Amino acid sequence: MCKNKLLLISLFAGLIFSISDVQAAKKTEENVDTYELLNLFGEVMERAKMSYVEEVSDKKLIESAINGMLSSLDPHSGYLDAESYNYMSEQTKGKFGGLGIEVTMENGLVKVVSPIDDTPAAKAGIKAGDYITNIDEETVVGMSLNEAVSKLRGKIGTKVKLSVRRANSKPLEFTITRQEIKIQSVKSEIKEDSICYIRISSFTEDIDKNITDAISKAKKDLKNDFLGIVIDVRNNPGGLLDQAVAVSDLFLEKGEIVSTRSRNEADTVKFMANEGDIAKGLPIVVIINEGSASASEILSGALQDHHRAIILGEKSFGKGSVQTVIPLRDYGAMRITTARYYTPSGRSIQAKGIDPDIEVKPAEVKELESYALNISEADLNNALKNDSEEANSAKKKSKKTKEDLADYQLTRALDLVKALALYSKVDK
Repeated sequence: MCKNKLLLISLFAGLIFSISDVQAAKKTEENVDTYELLNLFGEVMERAKMSYVEEVSDKKLIESAINGMLSSLDPHSGYLDAESYNYMSEQTKGKFGGLGIEVTMENGLVKVVSPIDDTPAAKAGIKAGDYITNIDEETVVGMSLNEAVSKLRGKIGTKVKLSVRRANSKPLEFTITRQEIKIQSVKSEIKEDSICYIRISSFTEDIDKNITDAISKAKKDLKNDFLGIVIDVRNNPGGLLDQAVAVSDLFLEKGEIVSTRSRNEADTVKFMANEGDIAKGLPIVVIINEGSASASEILSGALQDHHRAIILGEKSFGKGSVQTVIPLRDYGAMRITTARYYTPSGRSIQAKGIDPDIEVKPAEVKELESYALNISEADLNNALKNDSEEANSAKKKSKKTKEDLADYQLTRALDLVKALALYSKVDK
């Protein structure tokens, strides 16, 4: 009996040592493979430097290799040299040079996520979803995103020629003059004497303060006539996460705004709303389209999941990933995707986007001229006058400008706010 026990213990111990040996061998094999691959990289780099048809520097080869390693992971990861890193920093501050478009790489071509309001690209007619195939007659196929972006940028006043492919259209050519881009991220105005219209073109620094000021002014100017808010984030490529959270928080009383989840579950971060709705429950409509990405989708998703706003327009872009920028001393920075965004209900935005509650495609609306004799009771001879004060207010016509009529999605959004405001009054 004792011998059997000793034999069993011996076999068990031998099995443990065997497993340990296999794991150690496997670990050593992985290390050997890594070192061999690093040696392979060194050999390829040396051969490229020696044999390439033109002289090439170590710096260019290594930076290209780093960028290739990162950009092969997904379209939003990559290496930023010092110039690109400074450019990105300027962009989040709301001032930079170039054409004014947010781009990504798709199927080997440069895809326009969205043109930025009042920039050379927007004025020239570049649209979200356009594919740039050539820059100054040079094909973009084979270029990295950084290389393409650097060719789009240039000295202020210089011109760049773009060849563009657009769905259901023949190939297009654009010649655009580069300018210093100064982004006015928030614009606001009163529409139809009762609705605060807020246009957010990108989520740069301190836009939550600008929105707070716009709504405070609308409350002061409109008083009891203040019916609601339209937030327009069409063709908004995104921006700063903290600003997307801050703007969402303005309209929410409590609950989750967005969460970021990485590969490690312990690194999940949830952003929560603070008490206080600046709009005091007034109706809100958010307009989105295929150019609404990232921070725009965080705002839309948060307000939609909390039933705080009606989302109107077209399905959004679907960029639901988080990029972390890690400075590399004097060598620029690396940008790497580290997490995904999830809406309060747990929906992943990545490659799916935000579906509008009410789908409204862009359309052209015109007022029809009437040549008939439009006669009402008030036009008849000796018609009794209405002694009610409401008669005067009933004569007021809806003040829609030609610009409003030209923007069908905005027209629908304004009408929806008025309908929601009317419904809430009846409900009370």
